[in-house]
Amino acid sequence: MRRTFTQLINKEIANAKAKKPAYIILKMNNLVDRKMINHLYKASQAGVKITLIVRGICSLVCGVRDISENITGVSIVDKFLEHMRIFVFANGGDEKYFISSADWMTRNLDHRCEVAVEVSDKKVQSILKNILKIQLSGNTKARILDQHLTNTYKKPAAHERKVRAQDEVYNYLLKETGVESPVKKTKLTPVKL
Repeated sequence: MRRTFTQLINKEIANAKAKKPAYIILKMNNLVDRKMINHLYKASQAGVKITLIVRGICSLVCGVRDISENITGVSIVDKFLEHMRIFVFANGGDEKYFISSADWMTRNLDHRCEVAVEVSDKKVQSILKNILKIQLSGNTKARILDQHLTNTYKKPAAHERKVRAQDEVYNYLLKETGVESPVKKTKLTPVKL
């Protein structure tokens, strides 16, 4: 898995240098593996646009001039405990999509039995892309991963509607599957811990 993702990052670097479409979108729970982070920094320095959605620990620092200025990221922590891991590589205009059980942590990449699967079905790719778009449009529970590590919440602009990404993804998936929401007529009461 480490070898394959490293090769995919290197291909994006080569594509950026060749002026081809070059971007990476990564959604995972944790990004802490130093080698993978260094590969992402190299990609950023080569001009690859990288977008991160990292729910938990993110050791990569976004937006640092000459190091990670082409990397942006958000963290979404809300009512659902997410374990979706989605990786998208521009691949010169012929996007490659992967879903995986593994975060980019040394223990996952080197010491556990984990799996990543390429998604080649265009319909499923479209669903994954829409999920990522929805999550990146979130502006109520999304925190910006910035170079100062302040992790401030994204705020909707005056003309924007509030987007709670997890609710939006939930509703989107219900619509895609044609399933009626089991909680449509039930008002949920948040539980305080």
